[in-house]
Parts: sequence; C-alpha cells; structure tokens
Amino acid sequence: MTPEVLKMLAVGMVGSVGLLGPALALGIIGFAALSGLARNPEARGPIFSNMILVAGLTEAIGVYALIITLFLMLIA
Repeated sequence: MTPEVLKMLAVGMVGSVGLLGPALALGIIGFAALSGLARNPEARGPIFSNMILVAGLTEAIGVYALIITLFLMLIA
C-alpha cells in the first residue's frame, strides 16, 4: 500500500472512533433524560436544562474529533 492509502485509512479510523463516543453518549443522555421525565414529570425544567448543557459539551467533543480528522486529512 502506498503512504497516501495508509494515511486515509488512519484518518478514517481516527474519525470513526473519535465520533463514536459522542454519538453513544448523546444516546445515553437522551435515554436518561426521558426516563427521568417519565419518573418525575414535574422536574422538566431542571432535567431539560441539564440535558442541554451536557449534550452541548458532548457535541463539542465530537466537533473537536471532526476538526482533528479534517486536519489530518488536509494538512498532514
């Protein structure tokens, strides 16, 4: 294999592993929020605001992984 092929293979692996974690975390966050709302519907406000905060932080990790993947693909 040529070095270019190996580089693209590495970029694909970094991107897939780096974006798999945030995707799974967002699913777990949504599940936990819905189960919390099902148990205590009156606590909608605090549950929703905490869910949005944690989901935003999780998305930031995904964006960082995407930036690193694009950097490796275009620059390195």
